[in-house]
Amino acid sequence: MSPQLVLGAVLLVVVAWLAACAEAGLARVSSFRAEEAVRSGRRGSANLAQVAADPTRYLNVALLVRVACEMAAAALVTYACLQEFDKTWQALGVALGVMVLVSYVAVGVSPRTIGRQHPLNTATAASYVLLPLARIMGPIPSLLILIGNALTPGKGFRRGPFASEAELRALVDLAEKESLIEDEERRMVHSVFELGDTLVREVMVPRTDLVVIERHKTIRQALTLALRSGFSRIPVTGESEDDIVGVVYLKDLARKTHISRDAESELVSTAMRPATFVPDTKNAGDLLREMQQERNHVAVVIDEYGGTAGIVTIEDILEEIVGEITDEYDRELPPVQELGDDRYRVTARLDIGDLGELYGFEAYDDEDVETVGGLLAKALGRVPIAGASSVVELPDRRELRLTAETAAGRRNKIVTVLVEPAPAAEPGEGEKPE
Repeated sequence: MSPQLVLGAVLLVVVAWLAACAEAGLARVSSFRAEEAVRSGRRGSANLAQVAADPTRYLNVALLVRVACEMAAAALVTYACLQEFDKTWQALGVALGVMVLVSYVAVGVSPRTIGRQHPLNTATAASYVLLPLARIMGPIPSLLILIGNALTPGKGFRRGPFASEAELRALVDLAEKESLIEDEERRMVHSVFELGDTLVREVMVPRTDLVVIERHKTIRQALTLALRSGFSRIPVTGESEDDIVGVVYLKDLARKTHISRDAESELVSTAMRPATFVPDTKNAGDLLREMQQERNHVAVVIDEYGGTAGIVTIEDILEEIVGEITDEYDRELPPVQELGDDRYRVTARLDIGDLGELYGFEAYDDEDVETVGGLLAKALGRVPIAGASSVVELPDRRELRLTAETAAGRRNKIVTVLVEPAPAAEPGEGEKPE
């Protein structure tokens, strides 16, 4: 076997090894890291910044060099084996085995491991070679990518073979495992990707949970409802709850009554603002950008039949990224707190079966609702707010009075309900007036 051919193949494999190192290192060095290296005065950082500013071009150069060297080394090894062995099939078999082993270990595994472990050093060293090499090759790497795209079904790789969204998500997971970012930051990045696939109906407040006010109510009544419910923006309805004609803002009500106390007797329709309507199939990310541009914080969501499906706010969309936004006074509450005299403070999410057990009914159930909060809402016929009260009947014809107490969270959902026996003189069902 000719030593010159073997030496040439070894040199080509070494060059392919270096090119593979450069690929792995450049893929892990962002323009931000390159700028940090420049600010720190790192040697060679100027060249690295130039390469990181146009990664497509230089990664294509490294890819072309690696592939060319691997192919040339395979050709030399095959030619040397043909001279060494009498039978062609023996020569081809040996050449194939040698090149598969060399390509896998020397070009596939080893350089990529080094490039990923030391990306900054590898990319900086590679920049010294890639910059002049890119000038010499000119448009050849980009032209080859274009030819490859033309032969590829679909859109092809318009910017070269680079990371997909799935690979980018995997890179974020790897950064969290290596303690480069926190777990909460990783979740937020994933949430940003998922927001692009989220529809408005998935983040909206449904109509059944809305606190609304009729347009014929007075500004004083609207102020009272806003203060009791804790909402600063309340939809205004017309003929029915399905007919939202506008949105009234607490600051508008306060401003109007501050200017003139007589304004309290005016209709709430005089202070409301026009409502913005969006379909429930709209992309949540697109809606967030539109609301930012239009400086609008709330929109009414319309279903496919033209009815009101709910409302959505900027905070609803942001919660998909940062998680639930809660009040600073929120705290974990016990499900049941005994107050004495058959009186209990329970969470709104307490199962009504557990409520029945408190009063000696293990099989207490309701076909329509499952929680104490749902039971109160059913008795009231609307969404309960703090202070709302109603009476429900137990299986033995005893009556309990349920009173909504504390509201918490950005949506001001009822957290606790006061449960107590209703006085015998009270009617079977009642409601605390607003």
